[in-house]
Amino acid sequence: MTQRVVHGPTLFSEFDIHLFKEGNHHRLYEKFGSHLMTTGDENGVYFAVWAPNAEYVSVIGDFNGWDASAHPLGVRWDGSGIWEGFIPGLGRGTLYKYFIRSKFGAYTVEKGDPFAFLWEIPPKTASIVTDLSYKWKDSSWLEARPKRNGLDSPISVYEVHIGSWRRVPEQDNRFLSYRELAPILASYVKDMGFTHVEFLPVMEHPFYGSWGYQICGYFAPTSRYGTPQDFMYLIDYLHREGIGVYLDWVPSHFPNDQHGLIYFDGTHLYEHADTCKGFHPDWKSLIYNYGRNEVRSFLISNAVFWCDKYHADGLRIDAVASMLYLDYSRKPGEWVPNQFGGRENIEAVSFLKCLNESIYQEFPSVQVIAEESTAWPMVTRPTYLGGLGFGMKWNMGWMHDTLEYFSKDPIFRKYHHGMLTFSLLYAFTENFVLALSHDEVTHGKKSLLNKMPGDRWQKNASLRLLLGYMWMHPGKKLLFMGGEFGQSDEWNHDQSLEWHLLQYPEHASIQKWVKDINNFYSTTPSLYERDFTWEGFEWVDLNDYESSVISFLRKGVSGYEDAVLAVCNFTPVPRHGYLVGVPSGGFWKEVLNSDAAEYGGSGQGNFGGLEAINVPCHGRNHSLSLTLPPLGIVIFKKAK
Repeated sequence: MTQRVVHGPTLFSEFDIHLFKEGNHHRLYEKFGSHLMTTGDENGVYFAVWAPNAEYVSVIGDFNGWDASAHPLGVRWDGSGIWEGFIPGLGRGTLYKYFIRSKFGAYTVEKGDPFAFLWEIPPKTASIVTDLSYKWKDSSWLEARPKRNGLDSPISVYEVHIGSWRRVPEQDNRFLSYRELAPILASYVKDMGFTHVEFLPVMEHPFYGSWGYQICGYFAPTSRYGTPQDFMYLIDYLHREGIGVYLDWVPSHFPNDQHGLIYFDGTHLYEHADTCKGFHPDWKSLIYNYGRNEVRSFLISNAVFWCDKYHADGLRIDAVASMLYLDYSRKPGEWVPNQFGGRENIEAVSFLKCLNESIYQEFPSVQVIAEESTAWPMVTRPTYLGGLGFGMKWNMGWMHDTLEYFSKDPIFRKYHHGMLTFSLLYAFTENFVLALSHDEVTHGKKSLLNKMPGDRWQKNASLRLLLGYMWMHPGKKLLFMGGEFGQSDEWNHDQSLEWHLLQYPEHASIQKWVKDINNFYSTTPSLYERDFTWEGFEWVDLNDYESSVISFLRKGVSGYEDAVLAVCNFTPVPRHGYLVGVPSGGFWKEVLNSDAAEYGGSGQGNFGGLEAINVPCHGRNHSLSLTLPPLGIVIFKKAK
């Protein structure tokens, strides 16, 4: 065991310190934390931690019996508050924490490393020395990513919670590891036609029931499923199979676990000291001080880290609305207006703009996606135009209105028709993702299938209709795991999905429907090329509320030539001889019908297609005389 700390070596230049203090250092993970290195002829580990209000900091670990006096770090002379030191003889796998004694009072604490690349498996809380060496094999994907990940490309996302997608029941219901998951998940996602996977937060989190949204180890994938290299393998494997990977990322708050960031050096270092801005009343967690430059450097460096070291193709930013508003979930008197008297969190707005500028500057082919539930303007518009600079935004309004509409008994739906059509009033004000996420199938909200009214047949038909309508509606797509085969129960993070249901035809047929609409979507440019502009959408009829029917066209860059016609019947009453205007004569092929027998429907439809007739309808010279199946969507393309 080594008995000394060498205080000469450093990974920081004066310019690094300048950028850190300025809030513009975006690769702090190359400087802070624990790094294997050689100094002279000695191998060991270099440690660096930010604790400006500490009077003493040391490294404790399994190598020194957790003795706080054995390996003190030295504080830098430049006022940065960085403590550092090199300990010879240490290597990969060393367990460690920082012992910190504050300048203020008698406060002492043992902290995990905020920049650790690996942590012990919870509930243990030590950091672990490791490196991030890995030989990537995804160069072909990265070269193709600008096209595969672009706003004019098909993006159909399968949202996954790693610990409950699939388990091993015969082995005490254990998790699959990252490496075990890789081939199984890649094969399934590819077969189902999804273009991307989005993982709920994989960053190390003490409480498994938080689903990863209460993070302590921002630079480490959770050890529950394996090592950093194992997680790299999972992403690498997905990339090699042509599947993009988005990561859920949480800069909105962090938990109050003592080994984490809270009260780090005896002061409110990472969190805002004012509880009106630094404490989240919903989640009982801490909120970052977005106005502190060093904290901004920490967060932006972390976002860049996952794109850099783990080849993430995008980050979905959690709970953006909670960051934007000072009065979020607060009653009058529980928040303080900004300097202009408003409710906007100006520091958080500035941070989000800087975050997006930094990511897109370094990784222009990734996507940064906001979960933002309000009408904040220009979330997905460039910062130079006054926007927040995100690439896309979840359409929470569409999700809420659509699920509310589908929950109604069909006999009453005509009184709520506006819930279907309202989304098109604002559909092109932002770059929207239509998301039916994990949040909609837990905490008593029921599974997607059981949100539907009626008997079992009607529930299945309504779910197929919902998914078909979603895939035809403008916007990229996201579906949480289990929804694609009509899981019956709510999602439970402690259990595997209900894969056994696929032995029953009604669930297997829903799965086949999702597979087919995915494949049609990804091979039909009219459905994705112009997702974010009126040029890509045209109502045929939005006003037939008495019949609860809507019809519309989707168009790509070729306009009407390759247009797709979608007609939805939201009642269980089949309609025969229903006239729908079309832009041209000729044969219109029925390419998909959610009521087809192969999808578990009643088999009502249009015999594969119809010849347009010279009967004016909906302001057009030609029309189709359709059979609209009950609780069904029929989709047509003009035959060439």
